[in-house]
Amino acid sequence: MEILNWTLTAILVLTSVFLTMLILMHKGKGGGMSDMFGGGMSSSLGSSGVAERNLNRFTTLVAIIWVASIVLLGVSVRFAG
Repeated sequence: MEILNWTLTAILVLTSVFLTMLILMHKGKGGGMSDMFGGGMSSSLGSSGVAERNLNRFTTLVAIIWVASIVLLGVSVRFAG
């Protein structure tokens, strides 16, 4: 059970960092956190509709993995003891 907890914790940490980076990559709608970190300067980079749609899908997939790892870690901790 210890290996499962370590694995789920590692997945949680990796997906947390990756999800933060993916969210910051989204095209800013103006005045948000993405503009603070340079998202406003590279407006031509995220102007493609297909690229933004794929980024949305990938962000959603990583978010689902993130939530699943939290739930599985909680269940693992709850029933381990």
